[in-house]
Amino acid sequence: MSHIKVELKKEDVAKLKEICKSFNNNGAEIINVLHQAQNHFGYLPAEVQEVIAYELNISVAKIYGIVTFYSFFSMIPKGKHPISICTGTACYVRGAEKVVDEFKKALNINVGETTSDGKFSLGCLRCVGACGLAPVVLIGEKVYGRVSPDGVKDIIKEYE
Repeated sequence: MSHIKVELKKEDVAKLKEICKSFNNNGAEIINVLHQAQNHFGYLPAEVQEVIAYELNISVAKIYGIVTFYSFFSMIPKGKHPISICTGTACYVRGAEKVVDEFKKALNINVGETTSDGKFSLGCLRCVGACGLAPVVLIGEKVYGRVSPDGVKDIIKEYE
C-alpha cells in the first residue's frame, strides 16, 4: 500500500496538541488520544501519529504498532459510507466471507480500501453483538442482517 503524504494544517496540529493535553500528555492514555484524534480526522495518517508521538513522548513505531493492531483504527480515510462486514464466528459460519467477496467485486476494492470517488470504504470487524442476524453488515450506523451475496448490490444502490 502506497503512503499518502498528508499535509497537516496549523489548526490540525493545534487540535492534536489540545487532544494530547486533555490527557495530560500521558503516554498511558495513548488509546484514548488515538480515539479522539481519529474522531477528529476520520483516520490516523502517519503525520498525525508523528505529532502524537512527539507530544506524548512515545516512539512513532509504538504508535504505529497500536494503530495497526486494533482494527478500529484506520490509516486511510474512510469512505462517506463505511461498510463493515462482521467476520465473527456466527457471521463467518453463515457465509460472511462470500458477502465480503461480493462487496469487493461490486465496489472493485479490497478490504481496507476506499473507492476512488470516496463514497465507500470496506472493512471487516469481529463481532457487533447481533449474532442472531448473521451475517451482519454495517454501513455507518445502519445494521443489515442476514445479508446474502445476492443482496449486496441492492444495499449499495441505497447509497448511490
